[in-house]
Amino acid sequence: MNYNHVMNTYSPQEVTLVRGEGCFVYDDKGNRYLDFLCGIAVTSLGHAHPQVTQALQNQVGVISHVSNLFRNELVGELAEIIDQKISSAIRSATGSSVSGKVFFTNSGAESIECAIKLTRKWAHGRRNLIVGIEKSFHGRTLGALSATGQKDKQVNFEPLVPGFAHVRLNQPEDIDKVLGKDHAKDTLAAIILEPILGEAGVWPVDIEFVRELVATAKANKALVICDEIQTGLGRTGRWFGFERLAFEPDIVTLAKSLGNGFPIGACWARSDIADAFVPSDHGSTFGGQPLACSAALATIRAIETNDLVANARELGQWLISQLGKVDGVAQVRGEGLLIGVELEEGIQAKKVSYKALTNGLIVNPIRESTIRLAPPLILDMDLAKTGLEILGEAISA
Repeated sequence: MNYNHVMNTYSPQEVTLVRGEGCFVYDDKGNRYLDFLCGIAVTSLGHAHPQVTQALQNQVGVISHVSNLFRNELVGELAEIIDQKISSAIRSATGSSVSGKVFFTNSGAESIECAIKLTRKWAHGRRNLIVGIEKSFHGRTLGALSATGQKDKQVNFEPLVPGFAHVRLNQPEDIDKVLGKDHAKDTLAAIILEPILGEAGVWPVDIEFVRELVATAKANKALVICDEIQTGLGRTGRWFGFERLAFEPDIVTLAKSLGNGFPIGACWARSDIADAFVPSDHGSTFGGQPLACSAALATIRAIETNDLVANARELGQWLISQLGKVDGVAQVRGEGLLIGVELEEGIQAKKVSYKALTNGLIVNPIRESTIRLAPPLILDMDLAKTGLEILGEAISA
């Protein structure tokens, strides 16, 4: 295949995928692969899911784009459902009763940009510092990259957006160190965190660490932004990752699996914070267009009706327990169907990934010695066993 006119920003495998069905994808030579990556935690319902496909087919024959200069009933319906899901999760995790509003985007990075702008508008003239976590990942646009805690991804794009600082993961003592500098607490506008640091190698955030972070934010009347782009909508065996951590976010960002492959993201904020935005403060030409909303509505309904959150929780627990028994595995991290497999010294994740691919399994070598697994939530026990067997053989090889 000729890739000469494609910018060199990725290092794609020498495999051309042309079709998908359920938990499998197929290449141009007819080979079948069990997909344990889902386009990086995107196709949670698997490929060509009938409910999403039908919703898109129905909608494209009616109207596909109207712009946000006019009302669209699908935008209102989807925003209400997202608010219900997040508000219900907050109530379940903390007992608090809240409601919020939603801004629709096309991607996770755009959702983070919206969260940053909303924070700056809400705190305008008073505070401007946003504190994140080292090794976190929030996107590659300039604001999202500045919030990201990975220097290697930032160094070639400096100067970054000012007003960001970072603390080490699961190190509560860092909070006072960072916020004790230059009267930082007086300028603190928000903290931003992922419940599980996916791009860093699937590292869960400790409950006590989050408790300290959130308490610091609340004590300083700052916001808590929760990045659920990779962890949200059932991936961790809960609707949202913050439920495990039992805190109340003020802003929640979503994307990836929201449209099961159709580009859509969302930024939810508590109503009193969302009201800081007024017309012309923010916008998106394609954000919330009818096709995207129809895909998202079908996706959420399919997760609900098929009880896929529970399925992710149960199969995830089984996979994590079994992966820990595989020779060559040093550690298994994660929750639900977002799993990091740390390999023993001397075993290279890229070589394991390549061997697995040649045997019909797609996994992600996210770090030199770490494999990331993000299978579809529709996975069943037979396919989980198949994936485990192929991965085990690849590690042994």
